[in-house]
Amino acid sequence: MPLPRALPLVSVLLALSAPASARAADAVEAWTPTQTALRANAAGIALPQTVAGLSLTKSGEASNGGKGIDNYAQYLSEDGTIQATLYVYLPSYADAALAAYMTDKAVMERFGAKTRRTSYASVAAGGHPGTAIRAVYDDAADGALATAAAFVHAGRWVVKMRVTGPAERRKDVLAGLDGMIASLAFDDPETLHAAAPAKINPCPAPDSRDARLTDAAPAGAEGSGIIAIPRDGQGSLCLRGTIETAEGRYEMLQQAGVEGGAIIVPTDDMGGLIAFDPAADGTGYRLSMHALGRTDLYGVYDRVPSTRQIAAIIDGKDPQTAQAQATTAYAANGDVTVSVVRGTPR
Repeated sequence: MPLPRALPLVSVLLALSAPASARAADAVEAWTPTQTALRANAAGIALPQTVAGLSLTKSGEASNGGKGIDNYAQYLSEDGTIQATLYVYLPSYADAALAAYMTDKAVMERFGAKTRRTSYASVAAGGHPGTAIRAVYDDAADGALATAAAFVHAGRWVVKMRVTGPAERRKDVLAGLDGMIASLAFDDPETLHAAAPAKINPCPAPDSRDARLTDAAPAGAEGSGIIAIPRDGQGSLCLRGTIETAEGRYEMLQQAGVEGGAIIVPTDDMGGLIAFDPAADGTGYRLSMHALGRTDLYGVYDRVPSTRQIAAIIDGKDPQTAQAQATTAYAANGDVTVSVVRGTPR
């Protein structure tokens, strides 16, 4: 089956300019407005309704309606020329550095070759040093726009902020983003993860032969979100190879300097990825697919699949992954539900 996939952040940002009447019923479940702030209930994260010249205009759920795992709040300047969006979402694999890395790729692709990233650094979120990644882009859309973003990992949640406006309003764009980062409030600041931009260098590896899905059961489904790779930029990753698919090009990443470790292939900027994690009994690599609020396990391969095979998995054309052997669902309230389907590897 094809990978479960969220809309890229840039696409969602543009889509949110349309009327949100269809989402109105979901807004109460996702957010609680107070007199001065807007609070994401399950995440325990709040932002003022007015911040740095930007005012809240609407809020709701960007996808997975009624679940409260993919929440957005849109802000506008008084003249409507500067648009900002706050996302609070629950990926099964939460990593602020990967979110920043994949958003960087989406921004460059969306806004064209002239776009330049002029800042990429760790900053304070809500007064807590080193807990946010801040990225600034100039000359977007052939020089017409300035855009900036920030990323935070708090508990099980990822916070993503985007502010975009005319290039001549760059100062206001940055003031808006910095005001949002500084004004974030967390019910439990202890859940904040230290975050820094991902450090990724080449480490090319020979393409392996096609792998075979073994008879090993997908043991440990309840821990399927735990992949042995440093997150949030707290360790170096390296680029093992690239995957060419019908939908685009993806990168195989692994921890630098570690042989036989986990391999991940990020597929979007909302936490979507596939992972090949060494099986606990050393029999091979178990495949998992991660998305918003969900992880699917497809069993254990006898080796890391070839790039051709991974491309087929991403495109939904690999017969061995026609059906997940186990699914773990993560709810906004913290509940975890594991469903196991007995099946025979093919």
